[in-house]
Amino acid sequence: MSTVCLSTAYLAPVAYYKAMCGHDHTLIEAHSHYVKQSYRNRCTIMSAGGPLSLSVPVERTRPGKPFTRDMRISCHDNWQHIHWNAIASAYGSSPFFEYYKDDLYPFYHQPQEGRFLLDYNNALQETVCELIGISPDVAYSESYIEKNDDIIDLRNVISPKNTPVQEFLPREYYQVFAMKWGFRPEVSIIDLLFNMGNEALLVLLDR
Repeated sequence: MSTVCLSTAYLAPVAYYKAMCGHDHTLIEAHSHYVKQSYRNRCTIMSAGGPLSLSVPVERTRPGKPFTRDMRISCHDNWQHIHWNAIASAYGSSPFFEYYKDDLYPFYHQPQEGRFLLDYNNALQETVCELIGISPDVAYSESYIEKNDDIIDLRNVISPKNTPVQEFLPREYYQVFAMKWGFRPEVSIIDLLFNMGNEALLVLLDR
């Protein structure tokens, strides 16, 4: 039985979901210090203009160095409207956008101000898993997780700051803008979902 440790993530990359599918248990870190410019509050989608980063604005709830569990979503920058328009523009012509868009629509059209980022990410993740057809065994840490031999620690491995790890990259699949930008394996799970539909599961399970 294997356990993988991951940070919370906003519409995590495909590699994140491959890691979850490749292990018996997933432990999501909730008690580490919050790290800026990470997948905790950002994702990358493929647009007509190339890779596009989308970030959820957050604010700390207490002074000092914040913990991930304490970060709340801010109302700054009309981010929900911006994110949804970017997603619809990027994937409106993809094979399965119309099929799945209603499932994601509420996350961008219901008020999220003040909600904990961890809860928002968790709800999005559960929705995506249901759409793909996977049921990973996910738990959230009750304290900081020290590195140990019993856990495969990928908290700082699957990160926008690092070169993608080949072991977790998906095999090449259809992408709307591949003819222009080439295949981009490091993008958000919604890229796989909107482009491949129910075959997304086959990509995640392929080794």
